[in-house]
Amino acid sequence: MSSSLPEIMLQRASGQQEPLSAYAGQVLLVVNTASQCGFTPQYEALEQLQQHFGGEGFTVLAFPCNQFGRQEPGDNEAIASFCETRFHTTFPLFAKTEVNGPEAHPLFTHLKAAAPGVLGTQGIKWNFTKFLVDRRGRVRARFAPSTDPLSFISAIKDCLRETP
Repeated sequence: MSSSLPEIMLQRASGQQEPLSAYAGQVLLVVNTASQCGFTPQYEALEQLQQHFGGEGFTVLAFPCNQFGRQEPGDNEAIASFCETRFHTTFPLFAKTEVNGPEAHPLFTHLKAAAPGVLGTQGIKWNFTKFLVDRRGRVRARFAPSTDPLSFISAIKDCLRETP
């Protein structure tokens, strides 16, 4: 879990391209999300983390995914509207992304290899799997979909205290 993040391009829900390096030196919480999931209310906790720690160099990166129970059927515009109006999110929302399989985004391929799941499995099992990345780009932890984002504030604080 010590390798740093690769240099890859990301696509925002708006279509804008940006490099992952735009977030260099920040603590990141990378999450595969969905609008029609039982865990969708976690958007509220994710926004609370963004509001509380954003000024300290922390950013939530949300990647909508439709690979689990087809719980993210909308297009990027509909997803962005849902997040902004229902949960008032301010953190970056990216284009709908595949996290497993041959079309998995390179970011998720890297995250899964750096922080395997239970019994060493690399596949993401469901929406709202969360990866905590430190300021040096190292994947520090992987949290299950059912894990409340507010339950690992101490891990976020530990990462924020470290220098890049």
